[in-house]
Amino acid sequence: MPEAPKNTQKPTDYSLESKNKKTLEFIEDVTSNADEVQKKVLEEILTRNAHVEYLQTHGLNGHTDTETFKRVMPVIAYEDIQPHIDRIANGDTSPILCSNPISEFLTSSGTSGGERKLMPTIEEELERRSLLYSLLMPVMSQFVPGLDKGKGMYFLFIKSEAKTPGGLVARPVLTSYYKSSHFKERPYDPYTNYTSPNETILCPDSYQSMYSQLLCGLCQHNEVLRVGAVFASGFIRAIRFLEKHWPHLCNDIRTGTLDAQITDQSVREAVMKILKPDPKLAEFIEAECSKDSWQGIITRLWPNTKYVDVIVTGTMSQYIPTLDYYSNGLPLVCTMYASSECYFGVNLKPLCKPSEVSYTLIPTMAYFEFLPIHRNNGVTDSISVPKSLNEKEQQELVDLVDVKLGQEYELVVTTYAGLYRYRVGDVLRVAGFKNKAPQFNFICRKNVVLSIDSDKTDEVELQNAVKNAVNHLLPFDAALAEYTSYADTTRIPGHYVLYWELSLNGTTPIPPSVFEDCCLTIEESLNSVYRQGRVCDKSIGPLEIKIVETGTFDKLMDYAISLGASINQYKTPRCVKFAPIVELLNSRAVSSYFSPKCPKWLPGHKQWTNNKN
Repeated sequence: MPEAPKNTQKPTDYSLESKNKKTLEFIEDVTSNADEVQKKVLEEILTRNAHVEYLQTHGLNGHTDTETFKRVMPVIAYEDIQPHIDRIANGDTSPILCSNPISEFLTSSGTSGGERKLMPTIEEELERRSLLYSLLMPVMSQFVPGLDKGKGMYFLFIKSEAKTPGGLVARPVLTSYYKSSHFKERPYDPYTNYTSPNETILCPDSYQSMYSQLLCGLCQHNEVLRVGAVFASGFIRAIRFLEKHWPHLCNDIRTGTLDAQITDQSVREAVMKILKPDPKLAEFIEAECSKDSWQGIITRLWPNTKYVDVIVTGTMSQYIPTLDYYSNGLPLVCTMYASSECYFGVNLKPLCKPSEVSYTLIPTMAYFEFLPIHRNNGVTDSISVPKSLNEKEQQELVDLVDVKLGQEYELVVTTYAGLYRYRVGDVLRVAGFKNKAPQFNFICRKNVVLSIDSDKTDEVELQNAVKNAVNHLLPFDAALAEYTSYADTTRIPGHYVLYWELSLNGTTPIPPSVFEDCCLTIEESLNSVYRQGRVCDKSIGPLEIKIVETGTFDKLMDYAISLGASINQYKTPRCVKFAPIVELLNSRAVSSYFSPKCPKWLPGHKQWTNNKN
């Protein structure tokens, strides 16, 4: 099987050109032989895991061929393997899903029963993730030359982690990667030369981490050739942080001393190697940040920046206008497609428009299958994906090289770490091919209605949260007649807005504190990823309820029908995105209430905390 080029050279014998050439040849090779590579990947996974309990239970009996695998093994969702995951989390070390020991759990931003899903992983997966990262810059350098001559200013952060009852660490995939030797002890590479020292990235205090990363980025402002974060929302948060704290940052640069609020000793030591008194630079930053308009602030403070490297596909596309404003229209680059389950692929045309981004799946990463998606009457936001598949639907799955141009599919993966025919939940559309490997547009995450950052709230969860909240209205003889929701990102951090139309039968006015209690009850009812964003990461603002005039939802229906919706099939959307509809709802809002405090949140799963107690 083709291998990605290893990066083991020391700076002295570093030949960037030949390394880039080998990397591009590797991409050429695996995409040209996608079918053969995929068969070998499946064979390898099944051979090494032939004796694991899960495969034996389903009667695979050591078979490694595609036909038997597809006939015998079911297509599954997380809930199907949760009992096995729970056993591993509770300390069972027998080979349940994988012959290699499970090294840790990666906590997904997708949830099950309100808690983050736990994805098993093994030590060697870090190499596979590193491989995908190693493909990004050789691809980019074809379009933007000279990136090795400067630095990248990337705002990277770790998140909290927990231990399962059995002692395994459970944490997000990026936290796992940044804490690994693959990242911390990475060999010299001008493409991973960042303005942020490792210590600032690995600082668990989000304020100190953000402050010190911004300070280092400002000190090296002329060396910066590219800027970015993982998600668009995170990058915008960094710019808003700069808007708030630039006087302190300027003071540090002017005097060459680090603000007393930065108390982490390793961070202080790392930053002081970069920070030197520079009154001229402080004056320049002060002059730019004091101007009335912050339009183009990125190119004003970091004048050599060539592009912004952030994810702006899926729900992150809502941040594109803000990014364009701050960056003066610099290219917005989405380089890769990955999740907690598996790293998938790369964007081979990184300078394309955000709306045209397509990812080429790298066939060595996992064994990929695709479940055809059928739209409901062609309605854009109505995607029909059955919860569990019958035998006929299981047979509809196609291999990587057999997908059809323009068709939409749900992604299904079989990984080296113990997931077999697992439904990831992402909906993809085939946009083209690189040799024999398909290229996909990311359409959406299945069933998600609201998202601000890495949170994903679906309709059922929202409905249950609202149901819990409306109990506060009962003493006032009031009920909820109709509702919808909106992810408002006009302010940072963004927040959820719920539009409520009430049916009032009682005469006692409802005090504001009751609606505030409703806001908090909804937040308490939402999943742990949402609550972590509110409490710990501060990436989501307080939830808001707007009470709208009676008859508002009739107006909403009239508007939808005027645009061609069928009156017989119309049902109130539980989430709205279309600007004129949001304007209609806002124009009819009579009052507004915010959650008065943060909901409760603790790292780890609820049952682990309960077990400790």
